[in-house]
Amino acid sequence: MKVVLEQMNAPPRLRLAARVIGKPFAWLGLKGDESLPPTTRAITALGPAYIKFGQILSTRPDVVGDEIAEQLRYLQDKLPPFPTQQAKKMIEEALEIRVPEVYSEFSEPVAAASIAQVHRARLAETGQEVAVKVLRPGIDRAFRRDIDAFYFAADAIEWLLPFSRRLRPRDVIAHFEGVVMGELDLRLESAAASEYGDNTRRDEGFRVPQPNWGLSARGVMTMDWAEGLPLGDNDALDAAGHDRRELGARVLQLFLNHALRDGYFHADMHQGNLKVGPDGEVVAIDFGIMGRIDEYTRRVYAEILYGFIRKDYRRVAEVHFEAGYVPKDRDVEAFATALRAVGEPIFGMDASRISMARLLSYLFEVTERFGMQTRTELILLQRTMVVVEGVARSLDPHINIWEVARPVVEGYIKQYVGPHAMARDLAHVARVMTRFGPRLPQMVEKALIRQAEEEIVEDSEKALGKYGWMLLGAALMGVGVYIGWLI
Repeated sequence: MKVVLEQMNAPPRLRLAARVIGKPFAWLGLKGDESLPPTTRAITALGPAYIKFGQILSTRPDVVGDEIAEQLRYLQDKLPPFPTQQAKKMIEEALEIRVPEVYSEFSEPVAAASIAQVHRARLAETGQEVAVKVLRPGIDRAFRRDIDAFYFAADAIEWLLPFSRRLRPRDVIAHFEGVVMGELDLRLESAAASEYGDNTRRDEGFRVPQPNWGLSARGVMTMDWAEGLPLGDNDALDAAGHDRRELGARVLQLFLNHALRDGYFHADMHQGNLKVGPDGEVVAIDFGIMGRIDEYTRRVYAEILYGFIRKDYRRVAEVHFEAGYVPKDRDVEAFATALRAVGEPIFGMDASRISMARLLSYLFEVTERFGMQTRTELILLQRTMVVVEGVARSLDPHINIWEVARPVVEGYIKQYVGPHAMARDLAHVARVMTRFGPRLPQMVEKALIRQAEEEIVEDSEKALGKYGWMLLGAALMGVGVYIGWLI
């Protein structure tokens, strides 16, 4: 971790926190597989949740360095598998079938990641080639252990470094926990593949393999086999004659289209989950982590990107304030100037000359200076944007992400922001009002009665406050007279 943070040029206080928290527990460290490079060995020894973090870093050689990024590629789909016989037994128990009767062919693992491993098989009934994904044994318990450790670390960070509370470490871990727990149910992944496939069916140059529902369960998923070259193997792509520059641009534009147009996107788009088919199609696999954003957030995200593309930093700053991302007591102009310092150095510059490590470090400073808190609803979107940009840059080191993003963002802005969007929003409001039309008179009457009752109570409380002591005095006097009369 020390090496990774240094390569990322992380803020000194963050590096200090990592050392302070880690040092007392160094003696508990696991040795891991000594045949692996140090960084990869450390992450695999820590557990599956840490491997997820390593997969993200593997897409960003511009952040962690080429050497570490290459080491971390191992985490994408080349982890040690568990025995095939054990996988078959798990499949038979989950599906209540006999593997030889259903699958005429069943291979050794062809890919193994932190959550599951994949086997290539053939259906006995139809002869169709399929991929069979099986969860790792005991993966639920392993993730639960890692997440408990993350919560402990989050509490320690908040206690040792009070300034970190604006980053909401516990909320971030809670969000991560929800994502991971969903990834451990392959029925949900099958549903995600089905929905994602429906949304993107008309996207040219993109394909989503579909699940076989009859041969899928919580711990097993069977889906169409995706033939193709790994998107991370540049030599193989070149040998096959694929245009890597075009592929890099297409991957970035596909992600933006899915996020903005559909509000539903693949949130784990590293090279291990993307292939290039024989016909040049980009094929996505592994739908355990999907992101979903609502219409309002999509518009905010698009306006921020559009503002950067047009270099309208004032508008970008205003959108941040309107969305509540920056506290209202901060200065809009000062924030716009800070954003200009982020955007200007990277416009028109060759991507290979941009230091993302320095840029991320400065962004961290900006968020701290303006009191910006972590927005958990945006974590998957921001994380995926970082990963996808890294994938695009690995295909084309000179890619200009702003120029590539421009047509997608401008198209969305034209359709969903402005007069057309306003008319559509008003029409939607009218439809909602129409549904409640027959109930409107009763709703208005109830609201008026409730308001009148509240006004009566309020008037009574005021009257009681004004005359309460007089009434109490009169009551006590009456009681005194009555007692005197009795005596």
